[in-house]
Amino acid sequence: MTEKIGVLGTETAQRTGVERVVNAPLPTVYGKFQAIGYMDHDRGDEQVALVYGDIGTENVLTRLHSECLTGDAFGSQHCECGDQLASALRAVVTEGRGIVVYLRGHEGRGIGLLGKLQAMALQAEGLDTVEANVALGFPVDARDYKVAADILRDLGVDSVRLMSNNPRKREALVDNGIRVAEEVPLLIEPCENNITYLRTKRERMDHRLPHLDAVAHWS
Repeated sequence: MTEKIGVLGTETAQRTGVERVVNAPLPTVYGKFQAIGYMDHDRGDEQVALVYGDIGTENVLTRLHSECLTGDAFGSQHCECGDQLASALRAVVTEGRGIVVYLRGHEGRGIGLLGKLQAMALQAEGLDTVEANVALGFPVDARDYKVAADILRDLGVDSVRLMSNNPRKREALVDNGIRVAEEVPLLIEPCENNITYLRTKRERMDHRLPHLDAVAHWS
């Protein structure tokens, strides 16, 4: 793994738009990762990939995790993001190898923190997450996964086992030259505070969330 995550040259950065800046050990409550820091020159965002073990090149267990301050840091029950991040980190440690790419600039499906909070306020008044974004003049989903594919390519990854319930992530990786060998569900037990949000993701954004059928009694 050490050889694969050495310092990038400027030629590679110019070719992909992403430049590897730093590689630092990151001990966590889940295990000891390598935090590989990147600069996305296309969008101006700082990005990080948490790499565990000798990842190899094929069928690498991978999570593309969209930044979510409210869920990841504050433990919001409005979404399942924080639990998904923790589950993904545990999964790659259990696997013995894997990657979690933490995607900055993806807050609120790409509309930013303040936009997300505005959308949440509208949802509290009865709109669903799709209606709220549209009412504010935002796209339903503004995220771009090219930088994730560039990071995976830099790490030497040819194919992944993708931890996601969102078919758009698979399509984006394939479109950017990363083969998806398997889609691994990342299902989190819903709660009363996020069931409407999750149902909207399933019904209006085609997320694969079959476990919601078990809580059909919640309105």
